[in-house]
Amino acid sequence: MARALLFYLLLWMPSALLAQGRELPDFTELAEKQGPTVVNISTTQARERRAGPQIPNIEEDDPLYDFFRRFIPRPPGPGQGPGQGPREFESRSLGSGFIISTDGYILTNAHVVDAADEVTVSLTDKREFKARVIGADRRTDLALIKIEATGLLAVRMGDPNRLKVGEWVVAIGSPFGFDNTVTAGIVSAKGRSLPQESFVPFIQTDVAINPGNSGGPLFNMRGEVVGINSQIYSRTGGFMGLSFAIPIDVAMDVQGQLRQFGRVSRGRIGVVIQEVSKELAESFGLPRPAGALVSGVEKGGPAEKAGVETGDIILKFDGKPVSTSSELPRIVGNTKPGSKASVEVWRKGVTREIAVTVGELPEDRVASRGERRGKPPEQAANRLGFAVVDLTAEQKRDLKLRGGVIVEEVRNNRRADVRSGDVITAVTSRGQTTEVKSAEQFNKLLAQLERNATLTLHVRRGEQNLFVTVKGEAAPG
Repeated sequence: MARALLFYLLLWMPSALLAQGRELPDFTELAEKQGPTVVNISTTQARERRAGPQIPNIEEDDPLYDFFRRFIPRPPGPGQGPGQGPREFESRSLGSGFIISTDGYILTNAHVVDAADEVTVSLTDKREFKARVIGADRRTDLALIKIEATGLLAVRMGDPNRLKVGEWVVAIGSPFGFDNTVTAGIVSAKGRSLPQESFVPFIQTDVAINPGNSGGPLFNMRGEVVGINSQIYSRTGGFMGLSFAIPIDVAMDVQGQLRQFGRVSRGRIGVVIQEVSKELAESFGLPRPAGALVSGVEKGGPAEKAGVETGDIILKFDGKPVSTSSELPRIVGNTKPGSKASVEVWRKGVTREIAVTVGELPEDRVASRGERRGKPPEQAANRLGFAVVDLTAEQKRDLKLRGGVIVEEVRNNRRADVRSGDVITAVTSRGQTTEVKSAEQFNKLLAQLERNATLTLHVRRGEQNLFVTVKGEAAPG
């Protein structure tokens, strides 16, 4: 009975909507006109590796160990021809992008072109071009690339501030390499803050986004780009109805700086902040929860010099209201370094105005491939499935660290929230914290842990310090 009722409803709903004049949207014209503005991006990265296939990082008592030992041939020995010592191989990744000017400028995600030695752009008319990376900004995950072509069809820019929750939106991209795939959905939320993503007020949608869609455009029903599809929330690695796009106004500001300077300049004032809960607001005598509570002030930083104190609640910055703590980094980051800004703070039951001279946020950088050339061959993955290398003296100085290792690649542990470029500074296991001083020491430390031991990694990611809990045995890749 229930199944028959459901079947009747499914048959009735479209006709009922039509009868009420609420016709379902037609995406055909948008797809036809905007499809040619979207490109497929593939990258090639040359890496050094040891000759021959490697047995996966599994224990010798694992039933699969004997299988791999028997069927993966040993590397050729001395005098056996090709394969002696390190050799080069290529890895390719796929993503999307879209043309923003008729002379070949293209926007995509930074992680699509990160560490690429060669970037190839494919158009819908089957033409292919080698692209040049103009600049990339990791903090917003945006990159600007350029192909040598003219007379291209470029997108039209929309206003993401006019988007309404529940409005239809369309994505075009290359999920799993299937180029010019069109998917549709609605805006689920606006101004969404995500962990470790301080500078982007994401547009949340339920548009189907999968690997390969990264860097592709999000269109409104007028065929205007309102966002760049950047990431999904997923427990499986595939689409689960939660997709996030970078608003196009944020992206265009970033690309403008990348085009002019090759980098993005952001303001900073040197404070550690947290959200103001209802309980905190009551304890500080604030009428309602709002603003950003200052839980720490950098010694000698712009905020300390201006007189900002721990315990202050920042309510406005440069005349802009701070409703939640997540808004402050974006507002300060968009303020020109060196400029003076007024800060309205709540202190001891009253508001105060403080003038602060905005500093500049250091670039979020790790060693480039060029800087790492000449180092020993590519590191083998450790027990966690990470390949790590030592920090150089220059990196330690830039990051103000005494030790640590850089994660070059996450090879077979996709469950852990560890990314290429992260710096691991310490390991905590069974209540004991050990500082990481070198890649050799770190890998030996992991090898001594009990099977399936739980440990916490102390990670530096950009300007943020994180704690990432992982199992001592690598998860399946």
